[in-house]
Amino acid sequence: MAEDNEDFLDEELLDQNSIDNIDIDEENKGLYEHLNITVDKNQEPLRIDKFLLIYRQNSSRNKISQTCRAGNVIVNGIPVKQNYRVKPGDQVSVLLAHPPRENVIIPQNIPINIIYEDDDLVVVDKDPGMVVHPGFGNWDGTLVNALAYHFEQNGEKTDLDRVGLVHRIDKDTSGLLVIAKNEYALSFLAKQFFDRKTKRLYWAFVWGNVQDDEGTIRGHIGRHPKNRMQMHTYEDGSQGKHAVTHYKVLERFKYMTWVECKLETGRTHQIRAHFKHIGHTLFNDERYEGHTPLRGVNLPKYKQFIKNVFEILPRHALHAHTLGFIHPTTKKELYFESPMPKDMADAVKKWRNYLEN
Repeated sequence: MAEDNEDFLDEELLDQNSIDNIDIDEENKGLYEHLNITVDKNQEPLRIDKFLLIYRQNSSRNKISQTCRAGNVIVNGIPVKQNYRVKPGDQVSVLLAHPPRENVIIPQNIPINIIYEDDDLVVVDKDPGMVVHPGFGNWDGTLVNALAYHFEQNGEKTDLDRVGLVHRIDKDTSGLLVIAKNEYALSFLAKQFFDRKTKRLYWAFVWGNVQDDEGTIRGHIGRHPKNRMQMHTYEDGSQGKHAVTHYKVLERFKYMTWVECKLETGRTHQIRAHFKHIGHTLFNDERYEGHTPLRGVNLPKYKQFIKNVFEILPRHALHAHTLGFIHPTTKKELYFESPMPKDMADAVKKWRNYLEN
């Protein structure tokens, strides 16, 4: 079911671990490599969907075609369509939304903050620094491993290989996530995310004094042309996918601004890429060059102050603050708020003290 619902997965703020390890021009969705082969030197030209049937005999040509249309069949580092003809020496890989069956999720006793749970779902307030789902080079120590242990202790048998995550946030992003316990709940919740009917707000600290109290950032988001670890905003729409971010200023700190973000779309690293595009990179976002003083006076005292704040807040300043959705069984709305995490709250206090003095 997770594979069929792949396009429903929230693309915004996926685990950085996935992007680190899948270097392809694709709206990275936490995919897992199921096949990686080099085409034999004697292979005659053959459509990729027919070619893959040789190696994926438990699949169908239609399913393989769907995988191609989703951009998850990669040849020589580039997604191809089902009519692509393989050639000798081609490097072919297939990426799917669930791990290969041999990569069994190991239950691990890792503390997690569960704020709501019933027979259909779990809502977790994730701490920064925890990867959400196992991926290349990171098969344990994740939120999913912790949930597997939690379910095991409660005598529940939830197959987290196939169901569970409706949306994801980065390793260093804190805040709210909902996890489905069964396929019906996954499908019901995933459709709400796909239709953008959930109620979600993010808190972010960005460099500089954002000019307007409220605003909207528009611009397609796709892979950066030079730095493949970043997403890039293409304002002219020449590349990437349509993306819209609405924001409201909550507090100004002269050289830093606390903003509230509402996503009209959900692209990979949307908030991070959009705010960098308008010149207000996320505070201490190393991937997007926000880990050095980007605004402020060029004085030793100020630089030392910023260094101290970086030590208090040693990650990019982004927090999934609210989460609201319709329950799959009761059809009633559930709404949750996550308070500002300690590292961000301490940074706010330090900025206020700095400006007062």
